[in-house]
Amino acid sequence: MLIKNKNSFFVFLGSLVFGLILLNLTARDIFHRFDLTDNKMFSLSNSSKSIVEKLDDRLTIKVYFSDNLPNELGNTRRYLQDILEEYRAVSKDINFYFYDPESDSELEEQARKDGIQPVQMQSLENDQMVVKKVYLGMVLLYEDKKETLPVIQTTAGLEYMISTKLKSLINLDKKTIGLLSLSEDVESKNENLSAQLREHYNFRNLQKNNSIPDNIDVLLISGATDTLDSTIYNGITNFLNSGKKLLLAQSGVSTDLQTQQATPIQSNIFELLKKYRLNLQKNLVLDGKCGKVTVQVRQGPFLIPYPMDYPFFPIIDTFDDTLLIVSDLEMVRPLFPSEIQIDTLDNNLVKNVTPLFTSSNNSGIMEMNLNLSPDPQQNPFINMLGQKSKVLAATSKLSNGGELLLVSDSKFLSDDAGMSVNENMIFLMNVVDYLAGDQDLISLRSREVTSRPLNILQLDPADEQRYSQDEKDRMKDKIKKRWKFANMVLPSALIIGFGVFRLRREKNEAEVLKQIYD
Repeated sequence: MLIKNKNSFFVFLGSLVFGLILLNLTARDIFHRFDLTDNKMFSLSNSSKSIVEKLDDRLTIKVYFSDNLPNELGNTRRYLQDILEEYRAVSKDINFYFYDPESDSELEEQARKDGIQPVQMQSLENDQMVVKKVYLGMVLLYEDKKETLPVIQTTAGLEYMISTKLKSLINLDKKTIGLLSLSEDVESKNENLSAQLREHYNFRNLQKNNSIPDNIDVLLISGATDTLDSTIYNGITNFLNSGKKLLLAQSGVSTDLQTQQATPIQSNIFELLKKYRLNLQKNLVLDGKCGKVTVQVRQGPFLIPYPMDYPFFPIIDTFDDTLLIVSDLEMVRPLFPSEIQIDTLDNNLVKNVTPLFTSSNNSGIMEMNLNLSPDPQQNPFINMLGQKSKVLAATSKLSNGGELLLVSDSKFLSDDAGMSVNENMIFLMNVVDYLAGDQDLISLRSREVTSRPLNILQLDPADEQRYSQDEKDRMKDKIKKRWKFANMVLPSALIIGFGVFRLRREKNEAEVLKQIYD
């Protein structure tokens, strides 16, 4: 802009300042962020927006964060402030405030009353490790209710935690979830699962000798190992006939990894499943895409721990994008699953049956001579793969509105088995939300990146059968080394190539200018 005199300069400066102020005021409520991350982790999800839009009263968020935080926590504070700005942009009923309790004794006392306690952390200051007392919590106040996040140390899953607390404050009509263990060995091993369910729902731990209460909205059942008595059998049938929904974790084989023993389960629960077109086989599904177990290998006088592929622990990482329960999942890892065959004959009870996830196309079946050893020399059946995928989980939607969802892993709901895998917990909570008709958190729960394996490390089914375990490990090691070398060389080569290109381009431009002015 051509400035002819002082007056025009002041007009220009005033217009610029006024424009900047107006732009900032407008941007507080109307803004757009370009988030190029794969899972959009820096943008508020539609699920969170849906929860926030249900607010009908003022929500106050008090963040108690110390100012002098260690460097690694500085990013956490900035991310927290950014995401709270996102929440406030969706609803004007949200207000948040940051406090440093260490700056004022009254603030420190208020933080303690709100349930925020200081934590001790090590920090490097002046080349020395010192222990600092810091505050890293927040409290959400809505009407006469309060929810607390006492410690926030990482950005991972932060939006999910905040939205979960918001939902707990807003949700007045919570559904009741019942957990019923049909096997004695998993009856007392669901503390972690119970705690997760209590975050969102009213929860009841049921006894198998009692009838199922009428106020249970969704029922979770751990697998049977023997015949059900008439009370439980009829209770499950009546529960489904009343139009309600349940999840059953049931395998066809009882397994014990410690003793490496497995026996087919004899129970009338298989007859119950057949009524709903779910034919659960008394076998074990093996998969070349699998987890590992550590075995002791003797080398001279020493026993060396050695990880080995264990096809009895399939890794499922391919899901149907049209199914809400699994569309955003990265992985599910059932342990010792059995095959589910879907009966194609229609009946009056069932509306339709849908597979939820399957093993890979490098699968196998073990039905006789059940052997759980991971050593191919002791267990030659472990490498007999190459079959098409097998259904490991399916849902049967009933004509009366009820639903039976089957996962073919009897210990899927146990804290020391299926629930010890974080991805399985995410899947289970998705299932519970879906069965309860509450889908706000399903897509949000799966946003965090948990696994990004290189598919190139998966060998062809023919190679899986042709080579021994040691040969397959050596092949995978070679592939890993190639990719590591490529990761080291290619970025440097691209930068050097770009530099050479720029240098030549500038040199050519200099030559052109020289010719023009000479």
